[in-house]
Amino acid sequence: MYRVGIIGCGGLGTAHAANFEATGRAKVVAVADPEAGKPEALAERYQARAYGDGLEMLAREELEVVVVTTPTDLHCRYAVAAAERGRHVFCEKPLARTLAQGREMLEAARKHGVKLMVGHVLRWWGEYAAAKRCLDAGQIGKPAVARTVRGGAFPRPPSDWYANYEQSGGVMVDLMIHDFDWLRWCFGEVKRIYAKALTPRKLDHCDYALVVLRFRNGVIAHAQGSWAYPSGFFTRLEIAGDGGLLECDSRSSAPLQIQRKTEAARGPGVTVPSSPMAESPYLLEVREFLDYVEDKRQPRVTAEDAYRALEISLAALESATSGKPVSL
Repeated sequence: MYRVGIIGCGGLGTAHAANFEATGRAKVVAVADPEAGKPEALAERYQARAYGDGLEMLAREELEVVVVTTPTDLHCRYAVAAAERGRHVFCEKPLARTLAQGREMLEAARKHGVKLMVGHVLRWWGEYAAAKRCLDAGQIGKPAVARTVRGGAFPRPPSDWYANYEQSGGVMVDLMIHDFDWLRWCFGEVKRIYAKALTPRKLDHCDYALVVLRFRNGVIAHAQGSWAYPSGFFTRLEIAGDGGLLECDSRSSAPLQIQRKTEAARGPGVTVPSSPMAESPYLLEVREFLDYVEDKRQPRVTAEDAYRALEISLAALESATSGKPVSL
């Protein structure tokens, strides 16, 4: 039974605590958060110890696993401190706020022989995982163009740290990184990026970006992200290939659809609806992390994958700021 410590007791910290416990292979024994009342409330749920400081928790607790769900700019501080104490680390995405921080985290994990995994949960998300299988099976032929949309209201936790772009990086670094990682999983390395965004203007609780990615294999992707909606959250995915079109819209009752061309290129397409997942993708990623800790398998998203996704996000931010394309 792995002894788990949670640093960051907001929504994701609370969700991860429940999922680690749900595996039957882990026990949450300590939690930490500087906001008064937050760690105490989560600790009471699991009969764990509460701390106001994550470093104090790491120094005082005997742990095997540390879960980091703090604001992005603090990921490096806690992940490195945990690795130095020989704790395996599950860190929420993005890996870090800067590439230098990301490299420090990867090096600390290697140096101290611990496992580091980052929660790019889209690789476990039902429709997106199914879409990847469809692509790999050639169900729409050779892909050429992809479009992703991810949008909702501006996140506003009590600390309002998302509005501080030095901490969060804005919509491209925090939100769209989901799609950047998934697109790279499907199509390989990115060659060039061009972005337009509101992020450099630092508007009051409003952010939007449109990013064009050209992959080395020739695929072009259009990724759109928004924190400008009054409420709600939705995603959309389209991939066109020389043999058909794959579509996914979270607002549809049949979220994944495939339209395939007939040999004569006429007649109706075939619609293949996907079924809702029986288990949370967050639970699936936690199980895979524990398998990784036990050397049973390599995770479908590595720490190096998370670094590459961060690299794409920061390149998009650079392009939006400079008005010029950025090559990787």
